[in-house]
Amino acid sequence: MDILKRCCLIALVAVCAQPHLELKAQTSKPAKPNIIYILADDMGYGDLSSYGQRHFRTPTLDSLAAHGLKFTQHYAAAPVCAPSRAALMTGRDIGHSWIRGNYEKGPLGLGAGLPLRQEDITIAEVLKKAAYQTAIIGKWGLGMDGTSGHPNKKGFDYFYGYLNQAHAHNHYPEYLYRNEGKIQIPENANRRQEKFSSDLFTTEALGFLDRQQQNEPFFLCLAYITPHAEMIVPDDELFESFKGKFKEQPYTGKDYSREASVGGYGSSANPIAAYATMIVRLDRDIASIMNKLKEKGLDRNTIIMFSSDNGPHKEGGADPDILNSAGGLRGAKRDVYEGGIRVPFIVSGAGIEKDIISDHISGFPDILPTLAAYAGVNLQQNGIKTEGISLVPVLSGKGKMQKNHDYLYWEFHEGKQPVQALRKGKWKAVLYANTKVLELYNLETDRAERINVANQHPKVVSEFHKRFKSARTPNPYWKID
Repeated sequence: MDILKRCCLIALVAVCAQPHLELKAQTSKPAKPNIIYILADDMGYGDLSSYGQRHFRTPTLDSLAAHGLKFTQHYAAAPVCAPSRAALMTGRDIGHSWIRGNYEKGPLGLGAGLPLRQEDITIAEVLKKAAYQTAIIGKWGLGMDGTSGHPNKKGFDYFYGYLNQAHAHNHYPEYLYRNEGKIQIPENANRRQEKFSSDLFTTEALGFLDRQQQNEPFFLCLAYITPHAEMIVPDDELFESFKGKFKEQPYTGKDYSREASVGGYGSSANPIAAYATMIVRLDRDIASIMNKLKEKGLDRNTIIMFSSDNGPHKEGGADPDILNSAGGLRGAKRDVYEGGIRVPFIVSGAGIEKDIISDHISGFPDILPTLAAYAGVNLQQNGIKTEGISLVPVLSGKGKMQKNHDYLYWEFHEGKQPVQALRKGKWKAVLYANTKVLELYNLETDRAERINVANQHPKVVSEFHKRFKSARTPNPYWKID
């Protein structure tokens, strides 16, 4: 073949190949997004400046909200830590979850709780099916070492933090866990207070991000313990700026000693200032995470989610009324009223709609199906049950295609009697299980739940009584007659 014919043949092959190359580019699947879910501990609906806080600013989270979606009707799964986190991890609401309370009287002691079982499938286990690297840094609370609920047994490749919830009451721990081994923190030995655990979590998270590669998707759950009690923070310039700013009372607690009981809170001269400091420090830590993503070039394909596990607390000297932490809602942590369960929820990043305020009614069980959808995992085909509904349509700007919940359900067992709550559309019912007293609120006109309208709507009350009976399955540890 002479040179001219050879050149023509090469040109013909190139022309014929070009449409094929274009078709391949057009039909190739986009890269699976990295996902970072950041969870605050006992932060109220009104504790971010983007949600109305006026005593301090949270610029990082405000920016994420402005460049993403801010949800105004998002709910934690329970008004306390363990059941809320269990629902987040498994996608089962509290009426169907294995863990429905903190279970403080368990065989492993205060704070150990009831562990997740082998059959309780977590977000991490779902994402592992899609080849995600998975990590949880911070507070776990769903299984101690040696139990079926340890994070390394629930799909997480890497774990660093607290296993025991009561241990997490101490912001200056003498040890934490890395995977299944205890890591001593000598700077905090003998009850010294030199290494603040949230700082350690941020450092670990930055290290995890440094180890990630561009084309290998990851899931990081960053579960800070702030602003949970105890109300003790580093005595730095930020804390000094809040001292004297609030009308607060010193708190006298169970100060550190070798004899101090597990779960006690240390004394704090300025508990409200400490609470404000914790939230601003958290916002600053998230800024470090965002900067690392940009530095690594990971920001272009990462989704950031932020929320809180329940409403604001009243422990260790904290007072949510002083800071309006519940944002005008009724109640706080341990209440099934809105202040105890409605929480901030911000989603920002790759493929997420920008500068949107969404009033879509959603909750913690929705996170698992949402992340499964982004990862391309079919839950039904894998036999994974959930009461959650994927939020991908509303997050991607296709809100008209978004499915809605028929209802959301809660229960709480740590008071004088079990209390249940159920929301269906504009209606919210609260039922005291022993006395059978049912309160009814119209959240469209009364978001603060000030006016009980049960007597005015007997048919609605009757419907709610029926729904309360069908909204839960029996559980041997949390019974309702």
